[in-house]
Amino acid sequence: MAGERLDGTRRALRDAMAQAERAAELARLLDAAQAKLAEAERATQELREVNTRLREVERELADARASEDKLRRELSEQRYQTEVARWKLSSMQVARWSRLGDAIKSGKRNPVRLARGLRRAAKPVKRPAAPKRGPAPAVPQTAEEKPGAAFQAKESSRTIEGASFKLKPFRVPTGPNTRPHLTAAVIADPHAEALLRYEWRQTVGFTPRDFARVLAQEVPHLLVVESVTGGPWAGEVREPGEDLRALLAWCSERGVRTVFWHTGGDVAEFREAASLFEYVFTALPEALPAWRSAHPRAGVLRYAIQPRVHNPLPLAGGRFDRVLTLAELLPEHLTYPDLLTSYRWPKGVSVPPGTEPWRLAEIAACATPIGSLPDDRRAHAAMRQAYAEGTMTERVDDFLEAIGLPAARATLHVSVIVPPTGDLERALAQLAGQAGVRQAVLLAPDGDVAAKRAGELLPGSVDVVARTADPRLSAGGALNRALDLCEGDLVAVMDPRDLYGEHYLSDLSRAFLYTTADVVGKASYYAYLEDAGAALLRQPGAEHAYLPEITGGTLLARRTVLRGLGIADVAEGWDEVLMRQCRADNIRVFSSDRFGYVRVRREDPSLLASARLVEYGPAIPHAMA
Repeated sequence: MAGERLDGTRRALRDAMAQAERAAELARLLDAAQAKLAEAERATQELREVNTRLREVERELADARASEDKLRRELSEQRYQTEVARWKLSSMQVARWSRLGDAIKSGKRNPVRLARGLRRAAKPVKRPAAPKRGPAPAVPQTAEEKPGAAFQAKESSRTIEGASFKLKPFRVPTGPNTRPHLTAAVIADPHAEALLRYEWRQTVGFTPRDFARVLAQEVPHLLVVESVTGGPWAGEVREPGEDLRALLAWCSERGVRTVFWHTGGDVAEFREAASLFEYVFTALPEALPAWRSAHPRAGVLRYAIQPRVHNPLPLAGGRFDRVLTLAELLPEHLTYPDLLTSYRWPKGVSVPPGTEPWRLAEIAACATPIGSLPDDRRAHAAMRQAYAEGTMTERVDDFLEAIGLPAARATLHVSVIVPPTGDLERALAQLAGQAGVRQAVLLAPDGDVAAKRAGELLPGSVDVVARTADPRLSAGGALNRALDLCEGDLVAVMDPRDLYGEHYLSDLSRAFLYTTADVVGKASYYAYLEDAGAALLRQPGAEHAYLPEITGGTLLARRTVLRGLGIADVAEGWDEVLMRQCRADNIRVFSSDRFGYVRVRREDPSLLASARLVEYGPAIPHAMA
C-alpha cells in the first residue's frame, strides 16, 4: 500500500512538474507575445509620425511642383510671344511694299540696280507660317536608378582559335544593396565600381561640371575616389586642380567623409591628390608603409569577391566543353561586366604563374575549375576557400569602422531544428562542427537528456532549446511547434538519419548572399541505400537554379517566411506540402550544389525514379568536398 501511495505521489509530482513546465513555456510565450505587441505599438506610433511627416512633405512637393508648372507655362508663353515677334518681323520683311522700298533705296543712284531690284520686288514671295501656341513642356521623368541597371554585359560572342561562339551574357543583378541606410558618392573604374555598388546606395557618373547638382539631390555620407585610369576625374587624381578641390570643399561643408582608394600605380603619382582627403586606403598591402609615411590616416582596403556578381549562378546554355587559357578566357577588349560572363563560360581555366590572387578568387567564386584537369569537387572547395578569404562586404565592414561610419547590416544567424527521427548523438556531433549556428532546437524522446548531451557536445555560443517529443504530434506538427521556438534569421531542418559535412550550413547559407530566394536547399544530392549498399545521385544537373522543390532534410529558409507558410500537420511528406505552398504563394525556392549532404535510408523506392547509380559503395567520398 505504501508503495502504491509512493508511486501515486511520484506520478502526481511528474504531472505537476510537466504542468509547471507547460506553464513556464506558456508564460515565456506570453511574455514574448506581449513584447512583440509593445514593439508593434511602438512601430505603429512611429509609422503614424512618419506618415504625418510624409503627408507634409508631399504637400510641400505638390506646392513646389505647382510653382514649377506655373513657371514652365509662363516660360512657354514668353517663348511663344518671342516667336510671334520674329514672325511679324519676317512677314514685314517679305511684304512687297517693304521690298520695293529696299529696291528704291539701294538703286536710287544706279538705274540698272534699281530696275533689277524692282523686278525682284514685283515677284510674289511666300510669307512665313505663323507660329502656333503649344502646350508647356512636360517635366522629364527620370527612372529610379538601381544598382547594376546600366552595368550589364553586352559582348555576346567569343573567338577561340578562329571559331566564333555565341554566349548569353550574364545579367548583372540590380539590387538590393547590403546597407540601404548608407549613401556613398563613388568615382571608380568599372571593376572597383562592381565591387562596391551593392554595399550601399551608390551615386556615380557625376562630373566636375555637375557634381554639386547631382550630389545635392541626396547628400552622401562619404565620398570614395579610386586612383582611376579613365573618365573625367582621371587627370585630377594625378595632378589635383580646382575641380577636385571644389568637390572636396563641397563635401567638407556638409560633413561628408572623404576617402582616397589607391588600387594601382606608383604611390608618388597620387600622393598630392591623396593628401587632400581625410583618409587613404590602398588595395595593395605592400604599399601601406609608403602611404603611412605620406598620410596620417592610411589603411588597407583590398579587392575581394563580391557575392552579388562572383557566384556559381550559371550562364544560360551551360558551359563550353573546353579548358581555356586565361588569355583565351579574358581577351583585352572586354568590359568588366563582360568578364563576369567569361568567368562562367568554360569547363575550366588554365592560369599562368603570377596571376593576381583577386583574379583567381573571382574565377573560383564563379565555380569555374582552375587547372588543366577540371574537377567539380575541387572547384566547389576552391569556391568555399575564395569566400573564406573574405568578401567585399566583410572588407567594407572594417573600412566603415575605420572611418567612423555604421557598418550595420542584416545577419544570417541560423536556428537548427533536429527532429526525433534518428541518432541524436550523431546529429549533435554533426551540428557541433557547423558555422553560423546560434540556436539548436532539439526534439527528442527525453528533452532533459538531449539538453544535457547538447551542452556537452555543442559550443557554448549555441543556445540550446530541448523539448520532449510529443508522440501525439505528427512529424509536420512537431516541426511547426519547434518553429515557434526559433529565433535565428534562418531556420534549418537537419534530419538525424542523414549525413552532413562540416561545411554544409555555411555553404548553403551562402546562397542567400547572391539569390533572391526565401527558401534554399538541395534538389540534387547524393543518397545511400543501406540494404543495396548503393550510392545514388538524385536529379543530376539540378544545381544552382530556381526550382519547384527541394528535399526537406536540406531545408534552410528565412524564419519570417517559413512562419508565414507554416509546416503542415502531416506524418509523411511535410516537405512536399510546403513546396506546394511555396508555389501557390510565389515563394522563390533555390536549389544549391549537390555537395555536403547524403540522404541515408535502408531503402527508398522514390529515389530510384529520379536518380542514377554512382557506384556500389559509400556516398561520402563523392558528396563531401
